[in-house]
Amino acid sequence: MKKRIQPHIMCGLGDVAKSVLIPGDPKRAEKIATFFDNYKKVADYRGYVTFTGKTGKIPISTCSSGIGCPSAAIVVEELTNIGAKNLIRVGTTGALQSNLKIGDIVIATAAVRADGTTNAYVPFGYPAVANFYVVKALIEAAERLGITYHLGIVVSSDAFYAENEDFVRSFNKAKILSVEMEASVIFTLTNLKNLRGGAILVVDSNLVTGIKKGEFEAGEKTGELDIRVQESIEDEIRVAIEAVKILENE
Repeated sequence: MKKRIQPHIMCGLGDVAKSVLIPGDPKRAEKIATFFDNYKKVADYRGYVTFTGKTGKIPISTCSSGIGCPSAAIVVEELTNIGAKNLIRVGTTGALQSNLKIGDIVIATAAVRADGTTNAYVPFGYPAVANFYVVKALIEAAERLGITYHLGIVVSSDAFYAENEDFVRSFNKAKILSVEMEASVIFTLTNLKNLRGGAILVVDSNLVTGIKKGEFEAGEKTGELDIRVQESIEDEIRVAIEAVKILENE
């Protein structure tokens, strides 16, 4: 019998592990794979890049989701079709609280559904909540590694350039830690499928203090290119991989 291939991520049964780390950026998927003990590229199609390897004796994969919930939904649907059970977003985020600094790490407990994609799956009031065991594993992993973090709710938005002063003021008042673009659909779909979803994020801007992710001069190290962000991305990768070990050894 021929192996059936998913139409967007171009992977089939046996190509991905039970635990998958999901960055938005294909280049970050490649970076994540270098933290595995060994790995191979499984697929590279339409911006969805997948690597599978091991951390110790535990199989682990990473697959890029692209930007936004519509693209991330495709990845979640197709990964879970071929056996993925633990899906952890490994990404960046814009702070909505003044005490969050560039390079800080956020472990999301839930996400406000300010996206359009999840509305196609669930009614308006349905909560997008991270899996308890994934959150617990991320916390335990961070503490094992001596990496500090913020714990709380984020908001997932579809419109990067529509985040105006009213948006910032409203979610700041509601004590939402930060804004990103994929967590809500990962949490929603994994809950609907009785699987486990989570997210760990690095702060690359602060919409309250005016440190915004926008245009910059060639060669300027700002936003995701800031050295503090790059160093923290490596930290969040280590935390996510350690969390996978914890989940696998429960």
